Amino acid sequence: MQFPGGRQLEGDAQGVRQPFIIGGLAVKPGERRLVDLPISKLSNHAPVTLPVHVLHGAQPGPTMFVSAAIHGDELNGVEIIRRLLRTLAPQSINGTLLCVPVVNVFGFINRSRYLPDRRDLNRSFPGSANGSLAARLAHLFLTEIVKRSQVGIDLHTAAIHRINLPQIRCVFRKRPRVRELGRAFGAEVMLESPERPGSLREAARAVGVDVLSYEAGEGLRFDEFAIRAGVDGITAVMLKMEMLDTPDGAEPPAERRAPILINASSWLRSPEGGVFRTTKRIGDGVSVGEVVGYVANPYEDAAVEVRTPRRGIIIGRTTLPIVNMGDALLNIGWSEDTEDRASPEREYIDDPIEDDDVVD
Repeated sequence: MQFPGGRQLEGDAQGVRQPFIIGGLAVKPGERRLVDLPISKLSNHAPVTLPVHVLHGAQPGPTMFVSAAIHGDELNGVEIIRRLLRTLAPQSINGTLLCVPVVNVFGFINRSRYLPDRRDLNRSFPGSANGSLAARLAHLFLTEIVKRSQVGIDLHTAAIHRINLPQIRCVFRKRPRVRELGRAFGAEVMLESPERPGSLREAARAVGVDVLSYEAGEGLRFDEFAIRAGVDGITAVMLKMEMLDTPDGAEPPAERRAPILINASSWLRSPEGGVFRTTKRIGDGVSVGEVVGYVANPYEDAAVEVRTPRRGIIIGRTTLPIVNMGDALLNIGWSEDTEDRASPEREYIDDPIEDDDVVD
């Protein structure tokens, strides 16, 4: 694939494969190393680092990063990267792969989405070298990882007590290469999602790096289906970018099913307080006016119906049955008419998504 701006792929000079320099260390072609990038020190003077797995391929090619736990309670991505690293050897890679299993090490240790100062790291980019803890970590990650790459995949889950259908979030309608990579990933759904101020995706785009956000599963939980889909998706993107070769004699990878392209989503909210009951699961389709659940007062026999206002697909839902009036229950994605309606790639599901509905 072609990369924007005609940038020379890092590590290649005059046709000779050069070492990849990061954190003052040189990673040779065909070598894998774990590099610790200093972040800060804890209050007890214990050092804190950002560990980065560097797989510097023997052959030239693009540089891609894969990151997880920008929100410290989002664990699926940590396991996805662990499994990915078990399947890849640097000798088989064309280019360089940078894997950061835990970006927000402070939140990960405390099982929290946030940093100790309650800042959201994914609203702190591009950061600064002399700012708050969040700003310093964002600056380090952007400088040492993102700017060294051409493409990135950032792994997320839903918040605690919510679960997401495996999906790719990106801006694809006016960015054909992002759309191509998102389709190659092979998630069931690809959502046109605006880049939020201070987010990694916005900061990466500003420096010419395309980033896909993979959303799947629930905070502080492992989801085996979401983990396997993530490993397969990253591998498929690497094949698409020609970072991996199909083994001699092996069948070329099958064309993956085109995702459902959606450009609008909205949460159904509880009409009453009580206990929410539903048989609907993520990935289920819904029709206009369909009863998708009931909210019952635990002290009364009557239950209030929850109906959908439109046709669509459930891309997220609450996992907590105890709800207050206005609590989010089901996240419905759907298609609206756009200039892409004539596309043969199935349908599209654009309205601005509420900020508490977007966690990437």
